[in-house]
Amino acid sequence: MRRLTAHERALWARVAASVKPLPGREVPKLPAVPTPAPAPAPVQPPAKAALAPGLPRRPTAPTTKPKPPHPLGASLDGSWDRQIARGRLAPDRIIDLHGHTVATAHGVLASAIVAGDGARVILVITGKGRPDRPARIRDELMHWLERPDLRPHVASLRNAHPRHGGSGAFYIILRRPK
Repeated sequence: MRRLTAHERALWARVAASVKPLPGREVPKLPAVPTPAPAPAPVQPPAKAALAPGLPRRPTAPTTKPKPPHPLGASLDGSWDRQIARGRLAPDRIIDLHGHTVATAHGVLASAIVAGDGARVILVITGKGRPDRPARIRDELMHWLERPDLRPHVASLRNAHPRHGGSGAFYIILRRPK
């Protein structure tokens, strides 16, 4: 069994002093706690020496903080995420935007969201893109959903299950009509 350090003994003494003994018991006497020696001055790290050519550099920790979740992903409870993860979410409408231009894709998507026909989950297939042809519609989707005409209708945006297209498709969960 290891012995307590001076710091741990000091902490224990403070805790023991704050405890009221049970009736009929007396407070045990604690051994005197020696005052800890002053801590040595911190050692300054040596100046960064230049690495010899050909030696790999040591990776540094990232300094950026993780981004908070997007507001379009924050308004659903866990049951939605479980249904998506298990592939059990059944979309009420499917919109395939392959072959559309950015302008026509926005029009098709906006009319489906604003339609008000009782659909709650819309599966939007945007495609993944290719190195020679990036997925412009996929890149614009978040911007379209944040516009003032569509934002009030959208509760959340989630990546689709692989069964429904994986990273080339999204579920748009609409708010309940009022």
